[in-house]
Amino acid sequence: MANILTISIVIPVYNEAPVLPLLFAGLEATLAQLEQTQGPVEVLLVNDGSSDASWSLISAQCQRDARYVGVNLSRNFGHQRALAAGLESARGDVVISMDADLQDPPAVLPQLVAKHREGYDVVYATRSTRGKEGWCKRITANMFYRIIEKVSGVTVHKDTGDFRLMSRRALVELSRMREVHRFLRGMVPWIGFPQTQVFYDRGDRQAGETHYPLPKMLALAFDGIASMSTAPLRLAYLLCLLLFSVFLGYILWVLFDHFVYGSELVQGWTSLMSAITIFGTIELLMFGIFGEYLGRTYEQVKQRPLYIIADVERSATTKDIPLERLQPKTDAESRG
Repeated sequence: MANILTISIVIPVYNEAPVLPLLFAGLEATLAQLEQTQGPVEVLLVNDGSSDASWSLISAQCQRDARYVGVNLSRNFGHQRALAAGLESARGDVVISMDADLQDPPAVLPQLVAKHREGYDVVYATRSTRGKEGWCKRITANMFYRIIEKVSGVTVHKDTGDFRLMSRRALVELSRMREVHRFLRGMVPWIGFPQTQVFYDRGDRQAGETHYPLPKMLALAFDGIASMSTAPLRLAYLLCLLLFSVFLGYILWVLFDHFVYGSELVQGWTSLMSAITIFGTIELLMFGIFGEYLGRTYEQVKQRPLYIIADVERSATTKDIPLERLQPKTDAESRG
């Protein structure tokens, strides 16, 4: 086979026992196609502290199929860190990340690889349609992508999640970024290199329940904004200036009203109390924003590892295969 390209597929798993058998079956045809047309393939399933039978199913699949590798984290570290664990454990020339719920269809994988062959280091899988998602989620997602692109100064593709391909050199640069609060959808565009998109129709979750309800989506959105920009701090500063101007104007008006028209200051009691209440609330909000950034700085300077790997599961056949089988080559060699 000319121009062999080794491929790693990274899939974070958290309480996905109902959907894992469907995932294994859904990947089969695509893996066979990639092996026939590209080269060796490995699938890394990262168990992010699941409390169901996910790890048992992963271990069993690794023993049945030598292409699968199970990475078991010591506890639940969160989706973005589990994804980092898989990306940094992958050995392929290119690494593709996707979710386990089959909303990211395996049939798109060859299209991502084909784009990489054209010379792109990062290939995003962008949703043309979003399945059965409600209008509220569609609107908020659209607003979020617009906001994060404006405040960060980095092009974050709309309707693009963590379904993407990265070359080895792009992955090396990404691994140098050790942010505790990770937002890969912004970090990957930030590293640069030639990037492009492949469009696909997103499916619906095949089994189980979503692990990103509204509170988690809001937390991810704030992580994205706070990790990619200091805009909230600047907004707090501008808001304080604006309110100071309003308050100064109010003081001047009270003094003018008292000395020119002889009004008693006590007449402004309601307005004064309202101003005190509003300013007190705004100050608490500003302290909250400052505290959030200070807390993130505190967590970062501790320099704790992003994740801890407890176990790695491979089949006996895989253990006998020399590591060179999946060792990365240079980008020039990879693209042929």
